[in-house]
Amino acid sequence: MTSTAPPRERLLRAAAQLFYAEGVSVGVERLCQTAGVSKRSMYALFTTKDEVIAEALRVHGPASVASYFPDPAADMPPRERILHVFARLEERTAAQAFHGCPFVNTAIELHDPAHPASGVALAFKRELESYFHQHAVSLGAPDPQFLAAQLTMLFDGAAVRAVMRAAPLDGLALRAATGLLGST
Repeated sequence: MTSTAPPRERLLRAAAQLFYAEGVSVGVERLCQTAGVSKRSMYALFTTKDEVIAEALRVHGPASVASYFPDPAADMPPRERILHVFARLEERTAAQAFHGCPFVNTAIELHDPAHPASGVALAFKRELESYFHQHAVSLGAPDPQFLAAQLTMLFDGAAVRAVMRAAPLDGLALRAATGLLGST
C-alpha cells in the first residue's frame, strides 16, 4: 500500500481495508507493514490501536453508508429510495469481497459499547435508520419510527445471513423489505 499519501491517510486506509476483511484483531505490526508506516510513526499519530479503529471507521464509514443510497438528485419516490438500499445490499452480497457491515462487525468484535469505535459504528447505524425514517415519513407510514427500526434490523440481519452462509441473498432482502413496506 505504499503511496505518496501522508502516513495518517495510509494507516487509516489500510486499517479500514484490513479490519473489514479480517477483523479488528489484526495486529499493529501487520497494519503498519501494510500501510508502509513504522510503528513509531503510528504511535506518533495515534495514542492507541483503539484510536486507529475508531478513526478508520469515522473516516471511511461515510463512503460505505453513502454507497447504499441513491443519488440525492435522482428522481425517485420514497419507496424506491428505501428499496434501492436493499437492492445495493443484494448486489454487494454477491461479491466475494463482501464481509458484512463494517459497523456491525466492529461492534460485535469489540464487545464493548463504551469503546470509541462502537460509538462511531452506532452513529452510522443511526444514520441508516434516520434515512429509512425520513422516507417512511414521506410514504405516510402509520409508524415511521417502527418501520425504520424494522428496515434497519432487516438490513443488518440480511448482511449477517449472507456472511454466515457465504452466499448471496438472491432477492431475499429486497422481497422482505417490499413486504415490510406493504402498501405504503
